[in-house]
Amino acid sequence: MIQIISGVKGKGKTKYLIQKANENVKEATGNVVYLDKNIKHMFELSNRIRLINTSDYPLDTYDAFLGFVCGLISQDHDLEAMYLDSFLTISSVTDDYVGYVLSKLNDISSKFNVDFVISISMDADTLPEEFRDNIIISL
Repeated sequence: MIQIISGVKGKGKTKYLIQKANENVKEATGNVVYLDKNIKHMFELSNRIRLINTSDYPLDTYDAFLGFVCGLISQDHDLEAMYLDSFLTISSVTDDYVGYVLSKLNDISSKFNVDFVISISMDADTLPEEFRDNIIISL
């Protein structure tokens, strides 16, 4: 399952994503991972959530990003949920390919039973039509 938090920059998407991750990890039976472009929010996240700073890795294309996500899933069979902050930045995706990358994440989610909660700096109206139903909040 993919859930999307959409809105333009500076509207509070990260705060909402962190709050959601901290609430969900309390009930999680598996592992939870939070991908971000830096470690600025390390102390706001529960210590049960694994924070990964994607800028430490050479993720300069969306294919590299998708491979990275698959690598995380392959090494942790107890992975239950991934929270992706600053999605456009960490995935190196342009507006033209957002739908493609989201559909690949949806396929990965279905195949490996991992939920994705994504913070994306796009207005809900500009997201691809097929993913507008996945929006849980638009700021």
